[in-house]
Amino acid sequence: MSVPLLRPFTPADLPAVLALIDEDRLPGQPRATPELFAEASKGSTEADGHWWGAYEAPEVQVAVGSGGRVVGAVACARRTEDGTGLIPWLHCREDAAVADTLLAHAAVVLPSAGPVDAFPFATALTQGLEGLPAGHRPVTHAALERAGYAGERLWRYMRADLPRPGLPRAEGVRVGPAPDRGAAQRLEVVRDGRPVAEAVIGHPVQGIGVLWWIEVEEAVRGHGLGRALLGSALDALGGLGATQAVLYVDDDEPPGGERDRTAANRLYTSAGFAEVDHVWSYALRDATARP
Repeated sequence: MSVPLLRPFTPADLPAVLALIDEDRLPGQPRATPELFAEASKGSTEADGHWWGAYEAPEVQVAVGSGGRVVGAVACARRTEDGTGLIPWLHCREDAAVADTLLAHAAVVLPSAGPVDAFPFATALTQGLEGLPAGHRPVTHAALERAGYAGERLWRYMRADLPRPGLPRAEGVRVGPAPDRGAAQRLEVVRDGRPVAEAVIGHPVQGIGVLWWIEVEEAVRGHGLGRALLGSALDALGGLGATQAVLYVDDDEPPGGERDRTAANRLYTSAGFAEVDHVWSYALRDATARP
C-alpha cells in the first residue's frame, strides 16, 4: 500500500480504532470498548497505575489510507519529570508500511535527543499485558528494530479456562485486599499465626481474571503448598466471575540463575495453563540510532 497520512484522533475514529485493537487481541485479553479506550487515553490502568502517574496523558494519532480508511493508530506520551518519551501502544494490522509511518511520527513528536520507551507496561486496554506479544505481532517487532529500538523479552504469557477442578485447595487461607495493586485480592496461607505463602489476583474484566503472582516461603516449599494455593486462587477468581485466567512468568533468566522459573513454569503447565506468547519491551537510548 502507499504511505498512509497521519492526523490526530477524533471521536469519529473510535469504532475503527477499536477494530484495529481487537484485530491484535490475544486469547485471554478483553475486547476493546469505548470505556477501556477512554481509560487508556487518560493514561491510567489498575495494574500499572504507579507507572502511569509519572506521564502526561497520551496523544493519539491515526494513519489514514486510501478512501479515508483508518489503517493504524499510535499513542505517544512524555514523562513529566524529564521528558522521556513513551509509546504505550501501536496497532497497524501488521502492515509494515503503516508501522514504519507510525514510528516515524513518534520520532518527530517525542524527544529527538532523549530516550524513548515502547510497550514498557500495561494499559487499560489489556489485562496486565506488559509488553508487545512479539510472536503474534512480528511485523511490529521488526518495525521497532528498524527504527533503532532494542528489544528485551520479559514475560511468558499463559492462559487457562476456569474452573480447574483437578487442583487441590489450601487450608488456612486468609483473603483480603492487596495493597499497591488497585482492585485486587491477596490470599495468604497462615501457619502458626504467620503467613508463609501468598497469591494476588485481579478482579475479572469481561470474565478474564489475572493471577499476578504466587510466592511460597522457601522453608515450606516442596510439600505441594504452591499447587494448593494456586487451586485456591483460581477458585477465588471463579467466585468473582472469571471464566478464564491469565498469568505472566518472568522467565527471561536461564535455568540455574537467581530468578530461575523452571518450577513455576512446571506448576502452571501441569495445572492446565498454556503458553500464548512471550511479551517484549523496547527502548531507544541512542538518538543517533534513529533512522
